Amino acid sequence: MADEYQTAASGVRGRLPALPRKALNPSVIAAEQAYRKRSGLPLLTDDDIDALKAGEPMAWERGDGGGVAVATARPAPAAVAAEASSPVAPASSPSASVPSAPVAAASAPGNGISPEVAKQVAAGKKWSKSSIAAEQARRKRNNLLPLNDAEVTALLGEPAEPAAAAAANPVAAAPSAPAAAARPAAPAVTASLAASVARSGPSTRYVGTPAVGTSRAAAAGGVASVGPENSEVNQQRRRFVWSAVAAFLVAWFIAFFRFFLPRTLFEPATTFKIGYPSDYGLGVDTKWQQKFRIWVDRTPDRLFVIYAKCTHLGCTPDWKPAENKFKCPCHGSGYDSEGINFEGPAPRPMDRAHVEIAPDGQILVDVAKLYQWPKGQPSHFNDPGSYLPG
Repeated sequence: MADEYQTAASGVRGRLPALPRKALNPSVIAAEQAYRKRSGLPLLTDDDIDALKAGEPMAWERGDGGGVAVATARPAPAAVAAEASSPVAPASSPSASVPSAPVAAASAPGNGISPEVAKQVAAGKKWSKSSIAAEQARRKRNNLLPLNDAEVTALLGEPAEPAAAAAANPVAAAPSAPAAAARPAAPAVTASLAASVARSGPSTRYVGTPAVGTSRAAAAGGVASVGPENSEVNQQRRRFVWSAVAAFLVAWFIAFFRFFLPRTLFEPATTFKIGYPSDYGLGVDTKWQQKFRIWVDRTPDRLFVIYAKCTHLGCTPDWKPAENKFKCPCHGSGYDSEGINFEGPAPRPMDRAHVEIAPDGQILVDVAKLYQWPKGQPSHFNDPGSYLPG
């Protein structure tokens, strides 16, 4: 839509539709406000916004501001300044000078506060935000004008900042001379409220309610839009949180790279020395049971090494010197002093490890090579390497 301007000094139509126009929703009005701000044009006042929402002509379009609603193509800035400096006679049409009932209520004295709201404020009862939301919903259902920012501020009992409001919206704070002359004198109660309902801050630059989740919406709802104070306690908290995050990431990266390293299982050596043959006397010697899981057994004619593993389910039997036998603590298997089974569920005798004399004269044991006596088969206990001669 081409840019259009009111040639009189009373107002600028901008990109708004020409009369007659339908009621505009808040998004269209907000777009118009943004356009005016970018173009350096006067912003819409609260009365203009209420009229646009109701589908009524604005005050200067009706002639209340002393202007003539003549739309032209966008003139040069010098022409606009020249026309703004020249007075324009107000419209003489009776119908144009009499506003409709909703617009008259929105344009009531007291900075946009209707007599009904002014009466509620004068009663001294402050409204809560939930009550105001319910009132807005009721007005919407009944096709009534919603509460404007000034009325909401007055009902909530918020403190007034007239100077800040005038600086934020100079057009609304300084109406034209014809419009000021056309307005009736404000009642005493609304005049006393005029300074207490002016709202200041970023929310005055928005039409209606700002978008939820924005900093301006927080400011409009009375919520602080700035972060917490940068105190020493908050700094320590932030350092602690970031340290925890960094520690977690470091641990995760270590675990990630550890995944690519080989898994190595370190097992005890299977070949080892256990001393000289003269170190052992007749009978069973158990000093290597904990370290190498073997018993050294010496008889009058030979020396051999028994691997301490029960042939039933692999438990380690105990040597009972008083009973001269090996006894498995798991299921009761019994073996004699040479490892031959004679009781319990053990199916065969315990195995014997390979033994030989090392070059230095010590006994060299290799548990990786075992000699067995399978059940019902010949014994390997007499094979070379299964024992050392006495």
